[in-house]
Amino acid sequence: MRQPTVSRNPEIMGGTAVFHGTRVPVQTLLDYLEAGESIDDFLEGFPTVTRELVIAFLEEAKERVIDAAP
Repeated sequence: MRQPTVSRNPEIMGGTAVFHGTRVPVQTLLDYLEAGESIDDFLEGFPTVTRELVIAFLEEAKERVIDAAP
């Protein structure tokens, strides 16, 4: 079974979607990427998030977008 990449818990960051096992919101990664920052920049700022977790999140997001395309 695959490890979850994102979790929500009302007691952690008020229910914001975070990288599983951390308190780092996934929105933070998206903000970094939108601003032109690299994954390495993000990982440097948030060492509790692993590269594998970021890649798994991006792969999952890609699959969902492709599956939802008309």
